[in-house]
Amino acid sequence: MDQERTHWIELPAHRSSVGVARRSVGTRLKAWSLPGELCSDAVLLLSELATNAVCHTLSVRILCGIGLVADGVLRLEVHDHDHSGPTLRRCRAGLDDEGGRGLFLVEQLADTWGVDRSRLTGGNAVWANLSA
Repeated sequence: MDQERTHWIELPAHRSSVGVARRSVGTRLKAWSLPGELCSDAVLLLSELATNAVCHTLSVRILCGIGLVADGVLRLEVHDHDHSGPTLRRCRAGLDDEGGRGLFLVEQLADTWGVDRSRLTGGNAVWANLSA
């Protein structure tokens, strides 16, 4: 990804880092003058992907990135350092459950999404694409 069209932040794998990532990405998206709804969806998706990395991997650090990969296409990525293999598990959250809806939100909002082995960390790279 072109540096002028990308933004990366590496953070400790702590719950407090999710808010830091959300604010950092939101600030960069506003600087790129992208539509408000796209920015809101992107911040939500990145937050969900980062939360999954923090809560469901053995990683001590996460790497969060966004990039404009084509006209009107925004790519979001969260890389962890968990070498044990893909850890994405879809849960069926009950009505009273406070969690368990993250990947459902990703599936509903993203145009495409998936998980690959990270070439940057050797762990998992969970990604999602959004169109403006």
